[in-house]
Amino acid sequence: MDLQANANNRNVIFLVIVAALGYFVDIYDLVLFSVVRVKSFTDIGVSAAHMRTEGEYVINMQMLGLLLGGLLWGIIGDKFGRIKVLFGSILMYSLANIANGFATDVHTYAIIRFIAGIGLAGELGAGITLVTETMDKEKRGYGTMVVAGIGLLGAAAAATIGKHFTWQTSYFVGGGMGLLLLLLRVGTFESGMFKHADQSKEVSKGNFFMLFSNRKRFLKYLACICLGLPLWFIVGILVTQSPEIGKALGAKDLLNAGTGIMYTYFGIAIGDVVCGFLAQVLKSRKKTVLIFQSLSVITVLVYLNSTGLTESSFILICLFMGFAVGYWATFVTIAAEQFGTNIRSTVTTTAPNFVRGALIPITFVFEFFVHRYNIVSAGFIVMGIVTVIAMISVASLKESFNKDLNYLEH
Repeated sequence: MDLQANANNRNVIFLVIVAALGYFVDIYDLVLFSVVRVKSFTDIGVSAAHMRTEGEYVINMQMLGLLLGGLLWGIIGDKFGRIKVLFGSILMYSLANIANGFATDVHTYAIIRFIAGIGLAGELGAGITLVTETMDKEKRGYGTMVVAGIGLLGAAAAATIGKHFTWQTSYFVGGGMGLLLLLLRVGTFESGMFKHADQSKEVSKGNFFMLFSNRKRFLKYLACICLGLPLWFIVGILVTQSPEIGKALGAKDLLNAGTGIMYTYFGIAIGDVVCGFLAQVLKSRKKTVLIFQSLSVITVLVYLNSTGLTESSFILICLFMGFAVGYWATFVTIAAEQFGTNIRSTVTTTAPNFVRGALIPITFVFEFFVHRYNIVSAGFIVMGIVTVIAMISVASLKESFNKDLNYLEH
Protein backbone atom coordinates (compact mmCIF):
# COMPACT_ATOMS: atom_id res chain seq x y z
CA MET A 1 0.00 0.00 0.00
CA ASP A 2 2.84 2.40 0.89
CA LEU A 3 4.54 1.68 -2.44
CA GLN A 4 1.28 2.34 -4.28
CA ALA A 5 0.72 5.56 -2.33
CA ASN A 6 4.26 6.75 -3.06
CA ALA A 7 3.81 5.97 -6.75
CA ASN A 8 0.54 7.92 -6.80
CA ASN A 9 2.18 10.87 -5.04
CA ARG A 10 5.03 10.88 -7.56
CA ASN A 11 2.51 10.78 -10.42
CA VAL A 12 0.59 13.72 -8.96
CA ILE A 13 3.80 15.74 -8.40
CA PHE A 14 4.86 15.02 -11.99
CA LEU A 15 1.44 16.13 -13.24
CA VAL A 16 1.64 19.40 -11.28
CA ILE A 17 5.16 20.09 -12.63
CA VAL A 18 4.13 19.39 -16.23
CA ALA A 19 1.02 21.58 -15.83
CA ALA A 20 3.17 24.37 -14.35
CA LEU A 21 5.72 24.18 -17.19
CA GLY A 22 2.88 24.18 -19.70
CA TYR A 23 1.47 27.32 -18.15
CA PHE A 24 4.99 28.84 -18.17
CA VAL A 25 5.17 28.43 -21.96
CA ASP A 26 1.53 29.55 -22.30
CA ILE A 27 2.13 32.83 -20.46
CA TYR A 28 5.42 33.40 -22.30
CA ASP A 29 3.60 33.24 -25.63
CA LEU A 30 0.53 35.07 -24.37
CA VAL A 31 2.35 38.23 -23.29
CA LEU A 32 5.16 38.18 -25.86
CA PHE A 33 3.30 40.46 -28.26
CA SER A 34 2.94 43.14 -25.59
CA VAL A 35 6.68 42.86 -24.92
CA VAL A 36 7.86 43.08 -28.57
CA ARG A 37 5.00 45.24 -29.91
CA VAL A 38 7.07 48.38 -30.54
CA LYS A 39 10.17 46.55 -31.76
CA SER A 40 8.29 44.25 -34.16
CA PHE A 41 5.98 46.98 -35.48
CA THR A 42 8.93 49.25 -36.18
CA ASP A 43 10.58 46.47 -38.19
CA ILE A 44 7.51 45.78 -40.32
CA GLY A 45 6.95 49.47 -41.04
CA VAL A 46 4.21 50.61 -38.66
CA SER A 47 4.50 54.35 -37.98
CA ALA A 48 4.66 55.73 -34.44
CA ALA A 49 1.31 57.46 -34.99
CA HIS A 50 -0.43 54.11 -35.63
CA MET A 51 1.52 52.03 -33.11
CA ARG A 52 -1.16 52.03 -30.40
CA THR A 53 -4.21 51.47 -32.63
CA GLU A 54 -2.53 48.71 -34.68
CA GLY A 55 -1.39 47.15 -31.41
CA GLU A 56 -4.98 47.08 -30.15
CA TYR A 57 -6.03 45.44 -33.44
CA VAL A 58 -3.45 42.64 -33.14
CA ILE A 59 -4.04 41.95 -29.45
CA ASN A 60 -7.81 41.93 -29.99
CA MET A 61 -7.31 39.31 -32.73
CA GLN A 62 -5.30 37.25 -30.26
CA MET A 63 -8.04 37.66 -27.65
CA LEU A 64 -10.70 36.65 -30.20
CA GLY A 65 -8.70 33.47 -30.81
CA LEU A 66 -8.64 32.86 -27.06
CA LEU A 67 -12.43 33.22 -26.91
CA LEU A 68 -13.04 30.70 -29.69
CA GLY A 69 -10.26 28.41 -28.51
CA GLY A 70 -11.58 28.36 -24.96
CA LEU A 71 -14.88 27.02 -26.24
CA LEU A 72 -13.23 24.49 -28.57
CA TRP A 73 -10.74 23.03 -26.09
CA GLY A 74 -13.18 23.09 -23.18
CA ILE A 75 -15.67 20.92 -25.07
CA ILE A 76 -12.90 18.59 -26.28
CA GLY A 77 -11.65 18.26 -22.70
CA ASP A 78 -15.05 17.14 -21.41
CA LYS A 79 -15.89 14.90 -24.37
CA PHE A 80 -12.53 13.26 -25.10
CA GLY A 81 -10.29 13.92 -22.10
CA ARG A 82 -8.09 16.58 -20.53
CA ILE A 83 -4.84 15.04 -21.86
CA LYS A 84 -5.88 15.46 -25.51
CA VAL A 85 -6.32 19.18 -24.88
CA LEU A 86 -2.86 19.47 -23.36
CA PHE A 87 -1.29 17.89 -26.45
CA GLY A 88 -3.42 19.56 -29.13
CA SER A 89 -3.36 23.09 -27.79
CA ILE A 90 0.39 23.29 -27.21
CA LEU A 91 1.13 21.89 -30.67
CA MET A 92 -1.08 24.55 -32.28
CA TYR A 93 0.32 27.58 -30.47
CA SER A 94 3.92 26.37 -30.74
CA LEU A 95 3.71 26.12 -34.53
CA ALA A 96 1.85 29.45 -34.71
CA ASN A 97 4.56 31.21 -32.72
CA ILE A 98 7.27 29.87 -35.01
CA ALA A 99 5.23 31.16 -37.98
CA ASN A 100 4.88 34.54 -36.23
CA GLY A 101 8.61 35.10 -36.57
CA PHE A 102 8.15 35.29 -40.35
CA ALA A 103 5.34 37.92 -40.34
CA THR A 104 6.07 40.96 -42.52
CA ASP A 105 2.84 42.99 -42.25
CA VAL A 106 0.24 43.81 -39.62
CA HIS A 107 -2.58 41.72 -41.12
CA THR A 108 -0.44 38.56 -41.34
CA TYR A 109 0.77 39.26 -37.81
CA ALA A 110 -2.82 39.56 -36.58
CA ILE A 111 -4.01 36.37 -38.31
CA ILE A 112 -1.16 34.35 -36.82
CA ARG A 113 -1.84 35.79 -33.35
CA PHE A 114 -5.48 34.76 -33.82
CA ILE A 115 -4.40 31.15 -34.54
CA ALA A 116 -1.93 31.25 -31.64
CA GLY A 117 -4.75 32.54 -29.42
CA ILE A 118 -6.89 29.51 -30.27
CA GLY A 119 -4.02 27.23 -29.22
CA LEU A 120 -3.17 29.19 -26.09
CA ALA A 121 -6.77 28.92 -24.88
CA GLY A 122 -6.53 25.26 -23.88
CA GLU A 123 -3.44 25.18 -21.68
CA LEU A 124 -4.45 26.63 -18.32
CA GLY A 125 -7.98 25.23 -18.14
CA ALA A 126 -6.91 21.67 -18.93
CA GLY A 127 -3.98 21.85 -16.51
CA ILE A 128 -6.01 23.25 -13.61
CA THR A 129 -8.85 20.79 -14.27
CA LEU A 130 -6.42 17.85 -14.13
CA VAL A 131 -4.77 19.11 -10.95
CA THR A 132 -8.05 19.85 -9.10
CA GLU A 133 -9.51 16.47 -10.07
CA THR A 134 -6.37 14.51 -9.16
CA MET A 135 -5.24 16.03 -5.85
CA ASP A 136 -6.89 15.65 -2.43
CA LYS A 137 -9.60 18.27 -1.91
CA GLU A 138 -7.77 19.68 1.14
CA LYS A 139 -4.54 20.18 -0.82
CA ARG A 140 -5.61 21.04 -4.36
CA GLY A 141 -5.23 24.76 -3.63
CA TYR A 142 -1.49 24.17 -3.17
CA GLY A 143 -1.33 22.38 -6.53
CA THR A 144 -2.95 25.21 -8.46
CA MET A 145 -0.80 27.67 -6.51
CA VAL A 146 2.37 25.94 -7.77
CA VAL A 147 1.03 25.82 -11.35
CA ALA A 148 0.37 29.56 -11.37
CA GLY A 149 3.47 30.58 -9.41
CA ILE A 150 5.83 28.81 -11.82
CA GLY A 151 3.73 29.45 -14.89
CA LEU A 152 3.47 33.18 -14.52
CA LEU A 153 7.25 33.47 -14.50
CA GLY A 154 6.92 32.80 -18.23
CA ALA A 155 6.12 36.50 -18.57
CA ALA A 156 9.46 37.37 -16.99
CA ALA A 157 11.16 35.03 -19.46
CA ALA A 158 9.32 36.68 -22.35
CA ALA A 159 10.38 40.16 -21.21
CA THR A 160 14.01 39.08 -20.73
CA ILE A 161 14.31 37.28 -24.08
CA GLY A 162 12.33 40.00 -25.87
CA LYS A 163 14.75 42.61 -24.52
CA HIS A 164 18.00 40.84 -25.41
CA PHE A 165 17.08 39.13 -28.69
CA THR A 166 15.25 40.07 -31.88
CA TRP A 167 11.46 39.82 -31.85
CA GLN A 168 11.66 36.98 -34.41
CA THR A 169 13.99 34.96 -32.16
CA SER A 170 11.66 35.59 -29.21
CA TYR A 171 8.78 33.95 -31.09
CA PHE A 172 10.99 31.05 -32.22
CA VAL A 173 12.04 30.42 -28.61
CA GLY A 174 8.39 30.27 -27.51
CA GLY A 175 7.51 27.78 -30.24
CA GLY A 176 10.59 25.68 -29.50
CA MET A 177 9.84 25.48 -25.76
CA GLY A 178 6.30 24.32 -26.53
CA LEU A 179 7.48 21.53 -28.83
CA LEU A 180 10.00 20.36 -26.20
CA LEU A 181 7.23 20.28 -23.59
CA LEU A 182 5.29 17.82 -25.74
CA LEU A 183 7.95 15.21 -24.94
CA LEU A 184 7.35 15.62 -21.19
CA ARG A 185 3.60 15.24 -21.66
CA VAL A 186 3.98 11.63 -22.82
CA GLY A 187 4.16 10.58 -19.15
CA THR A 188 0.99 12.36 -17.99
CA PHE A 189 -2.19 10.46 -17.09
CA GLU A 190 -5.91 11.11 -17.43
CA SER A 191 -8.12 12.28 -14.56
CA GLY A 192 -9.91 9.46 -12.70
CA MET A 193 -12.99 11.67 -12.34
CA PHE A 194 -13.14 12.11 -16.12
CA LYS A 195 -12.83 8.35 -16.67
CA HIS A 196 -15.70 7.80 -14.24
CA ALA A 197 -17.85 10.46 -15.93
CA ASP A 198 -16.99 9.04 -19.37
CA GLN A 199 -18.59 5.73 -18.39
CA SER A 200 -21.91 7.45 -17.77
CA LYS A 201 -23.66 7.35 -21.14
CA GLU A 202 -26.89 9.09 -20.11
CA VAL A 203 -25.19 12.31 -18.98
CA SER A 204 -24.32 15.04 -21.50
CA LYS A 205 -20.58 15.81 -21.55
CA GLY A 206 -18.97 19.02 -22.78
CA ASN A 207 -22.36 20.54 -23.60
CA PHE A 208 -21.65 24.29 -23.56
CA PHE A 209 -25.36 25.08 -23.81
CA MET A 210 -25.97 23.42 -20.43
CA LEU A 211 -24.47 26.60 -18.95
CA PHE A 212 -27.36 28.61 -20.43
CA SER A 213 -30.25 26.16 -20.00
CA ASN A 214 -30.53 26.83 -16.28
CA ARG A 215 -30.73 30.39 -14.90
CA LYS A 216 -28.89 29.61 -11.66
CA ARG A 217 -26.12 27.78 -13.52
CA PHE A 218 -25.77 30.62 -16.05
CA LEU A 219 -25.49 33.33 -13.38
CA LYS A 220 -22.89 31.23 -11.56
CA TYR A 221 -20.88 30.87 -14.78
CA LEU A 222 -21.16 34.59 -15.53
CA ALA A 223 -19.94 35.40 -12.01
CA CYS A 224 -16.93 33.09 -12.49
CA ILE A 225 -15.96 35.07 -15.60
CA CYS A 226 -16.56 38.54 -14.20
CA LEU A 227 -14.49 38.08 -11.04
CA GLY A 228 -11.31 38.03 -13.15
CA LEU A 229 -11.90 41.27 -15.09
CA PRO A 230 -9.59 43.62 -13.12
CA LEU A 231 -6.50 41.51 -13.80
CA TRP A 232 -6.71 41.71 -17.57
CA PHE A 233 -7.62 45.38 -17.54
CA ILE A 234 -4.46 46.12 -15.56
CA VAL A 235 -2.17 43.92 -17.69
CA GLY A 236 -3.84 44.41 -21.07
CA ILE A 237 -4.36 48.18 -20.89
CA LEU A 238 -2.80 49.96 -17.90
CA VAL A 239 0.60 48.25 -18.25
CA THR A 240 0.59 47.57 -22.00
CA GLN A 241 -0.20 51.23 -22.69
CA SER A 242 2.20 52.50 -20.02
CA PRO A 243 4.28 54.53 -22.54
CA GLU A 244 1.16 56.57 -23.40
CA ILE A 245 -0.04 56.74 -19.77
CA GLY A 246 3.43 57.75 -18.60
CA LYS A 247 3.48 60.60 -21.13
CA ALA A 248 0.10 61.83 -19.84
CA LEU A 249 1.42 61.70 -16.25
CA GLY A 250 4.54 63.65 -17.20
CA ALA A 251 6.88 60.73 -16.52
CA LYS A 252 10.55 61.70 -16.27
CA ASP A 253 11.59 58.54 -18.14
CA LEU A 254 10.01 56.81 -21.12
CA LEU A 255 8.05 53.92 -19.58
CA ASN A 256 8.75 50.57 -21.19
CA ALA A 257 5.72 48.28 -21.53
CA GLY A 258 7.91 45.15 -21.78
CA THR A 259 9.65 45.98 -18.51
CA GLY A 260 6.31 46.83 -16.91
CA ILE A 261 4.80 43.52 -17.97
CA MET A 262 7.80 41.58 -16.67
CA TYR A 263 7.56 43.13 -13.21
CA THR A 264 3.76 42.97 -13.19
CA TYR A 265 3.98 39.24 -13.80
CA PHE A 266 6.67 38.89 -11.15
CA GLY A 267 4.13 40.46 -8.82
CA ILE A 268 1.34 38.20 -10.09
CA ALA A 269 3.51 35.11 -9.54
CA ILE A 270 4.27 36.18 -5.95
CA GLY A 271 0.63 37.18 -5.41
CA ASP A 272 -0.64 33.84 -6.71
CA VAL A 273 1.51 31.96 -4.21
CA VAL A 274 0.46 34.25 -1.33
CA CYS A 275 -3.20 34.19 -2.43
CA GLY A 276 -3.24 30.39 -2.67
CA PHE A 277 -1.57 30.03 0.72
CA LEU A 278 -3.89 32.60 2.34
CA ALA A 279 -6.92 30.76 0.95
CA GLN A 280 -5.65 27.57 2.59
CA VAL A 281 -5.11 29.40 5.90
CA LEU A 282 -8.48 31.19 5.84
CA LYS A 283 -10.17 28.12 4.32
CA SER A 284 -12.00 30.52 2.05
CA ARG A 285 -11.24 31.40 -1.57
CA LYS A 286 -13.97 34.10 -1.61
CA LYS A 287 -12.58 36.13 1.30
CA THR A 288 -9.08 35.91 -0.13
CA VAL A 289 -10.10 37.12 -3.59
CA LEU A 290 -12.04 40.06 -2.08
CA ILE A 291 -8.93 41.08 -0.11
CA PHE A 292 -6.80 41.04 -3.26
CA GLN A 293 -9.41 42.92 -5.31
CA SER A 294 -9.41 45.68 -2.69
CA LEU A 295 -5.60 45.86 -2.88
CA SER A 296 -5.74 46.13 -6.67
CA VAL A 297 -7.89 49.27 -6.45
CA ILE A 298 -5.37 50.90 -4.11
CA THR A 299 -2.40 50.10 -6.37
CA VAL A 300 -4.14 51.45 -9.49
CA LEU A 301 -5.04 54.66 -7.63
CA VAL A 302 -1.36 55.06 -6.74
CA TYR A 303 -0.27 54.39 -10.34
CA LEU A 304 -2.68 56.82 -11.99
CA ASN A 305 -1.87 59.55 -9.45
CA SER A 306 1.90 59.18 -9.86
CA THR A 307 2.94 62.31 -11.75
CA GLY A 308 6.58 62.57 -12.78
CA LEU A 309 7.13 58.81 -12.76
CA THR A 310 10.68 57.50 -13.00
CA GLU A 311 11.58 54.09 -14.38
CA SER A 312 12.37 52.71 -10.92
CA SER A 313 9.09 53.96 -9.37
CA PHE A 314 7.17 52.54 -12.36
CA ILE A 315 8.79 49.12 -11.84
CA LEU A 316 7.85 49.20 -8.15
CA ILE A 317 4.25 50.15 -8.91
CA CYS A 318 3.98 47.36 -11.54
CA LEU A 319 5.31 44.87 -9.00
CA PHE A 320 2.62 45.87 -6.48
CA MET A 321 -0.17 46.06 -9.08
CA GLY A 322 0.78 42.55 -10.20
CA PHE A 323 0.79 41.27 -6.62
CA ALA A 324 -2.66 42.76 -5.98
CA VAL A 325 -4.20 40.95 -8.98
CA GLY A 326 -2.31 37.76 -8.19
CA TYR A 327 -5.48 35.78 -7.63
CA TRP A 328 -5.55 34.30 -11.15
CA ALA A 329 -4.95 30.68 -10.09
CA THR A 330 -7.47 31.03 -7.25
CA PHE A 331 -9.98 32.47 -9.73
CA VAL A 332 -9.54 29.50 -12.11
CA THR A 333 -9.72 27.07 -9.17
CA ILE A 334 -13.00 28.67 -8.04
CA ALA A 335 -14.40 28.19 -11.56
CA ALA A 336 -13.33 24.54 -11.58
CA GLU A 337 -14.91 23.90 -8.18
CA GLN A 338 -18.31 25.38 -9.07
CA PHE A 339 -19.36 22.79 -11.67
CA GLY A 340 -19.66 19.02 -12.19
CA THR A 341 -17.12 16.79 -13.94
CA ASN A 342 -19.07 16.56 -17.21
CA ILE A 343 -18.76 20.33 -17.90
CA ARG A 344 -15.82 21.21 -15.61
CA SER A 345 -13.25 21.38 -18.41
CA THR A 346 -15.62 23.50 -20.50
CA VAL A 347 -16.03 25.98 -17.64
CA THR A 348 -12.40 25.98 -16.51
CA THR A 349 -11.13 26.51 -20.06
CA THR A 350 -13.69 29.04 -21.25
CA ALA A 351 -13.87 31.19 -18.09
CA PRO A 352 -10.24 32.46 -18.09
CA ASN A 353 -10.32 32.88 -21.87
CA PHE A 354 -13.59 34.80 -21.77
CA VAL A 355 -11.91 37.04 -19.17
CA ARG A 356 -8.99 37.53 -21.56
CA GLY A 357 -11.42 38.04 -24.42
CA ALA A 358 -13.32 40.58 -22.34
CA LEU A 359 -10.33 42.83 -23.02
CA ILE A 360 -11.99 43.55 -26.39
CA PRO A 361 -15.12 45.28 -25.01
CA ILE A 362 -13.09 46.73 -22.12
CA THR A 363 -10.74 48.31 -24.69
CA PHE A 364 -13.71 49.86 -26.51
CA VAL A 365 -15.07 51.26 -23.23
CA PHE A 366 -11.61 52.53 -22.30
CA GLU A 367 -11.19 54.23 -25.68
CA PHE A 368 -14.63 55.84 -25.31
CA PHE A 369 -13.56 57.49 -22.06
CA VAL A 370 -10.10 58.36 -23.48
CA HIS A 371 -11.77 60.38 -26.25
CA ARG A 372 -14.34 61.86 -23.89
CA TYR A 373 -11.85 62.80 -21.15
CA ASN A 374 -8.22 61.61 -21.25
CA ILE A 375 -6.22 58.41 -20.86
CA VAL A 376 -5.68 58.80 -17.08
CA SER A 377 -9.33 59.59 -16.30
CA ALA A 378 -10.34 56.63 -18.49
CA GLY A 379 -8.10 54.41 -16.35
CA PHE A 380 -9.83 55.54 -13.14
CA ILE A 381 -13.33 55.08 -14.54
CA VAL A 382 -12.84 51.67 -16.15
CA MET A 383 -10.95 50.28 -13.14
CA GLY A 384 -13.89 51.32 -10.98
CA ILE A 385 -16.38 49.63 -13.29
CA VAL A 386 -14.55 46.29 -13.57
CA THR A 387 -13.81 46.16 -9.84
CA VAL A 388 -17.44 46.70 -8.81
CA ILE A 389 -18.55 43.98 -11.25
CA ALA A 390 -15.83 41.62 -9.98
CA MET A 391 -16.65 42.13 -6.29
CA ILE A 392 -20.38 41.59 -6.84
CA SER A 393 -19.51 38.40 -8.74
CA VAL A 394 -17.36 37.02 -5.92
CA ALA A 395 -20.01 37.78 -3.32
CA SER A 396 -22.67 35.92 -5.36
CA LEU A 397 -20.73 32.62 -5.51
CA LYS A 398 -20.86 29.88 -2.88
CA GLU A 399 -17.67 29.04 -1.00
CA SER A 400 -16.01 26.06 -2.71
CA PHE A 401 -13.04 25.38 -0.43
CA ASN A 402 -12.76 21.62 0.34
CA LYS A 403 -15.75 20.89 -1.90
CA ASP A 404 -16.06 17.33 -3.22
CA LEU A 405 -15.74 17.55 -7.02
CA ASN A 406 -16.75 14.01 -7.94
CA TYR A 407 -20.28 14.76 -9.19
CA LEU A 408 -22.09 15.40 -12.47
CA GLU A 409 -24.32 18.20 -13.74
CA HIS A 410 -27.77 17.12 -15.01
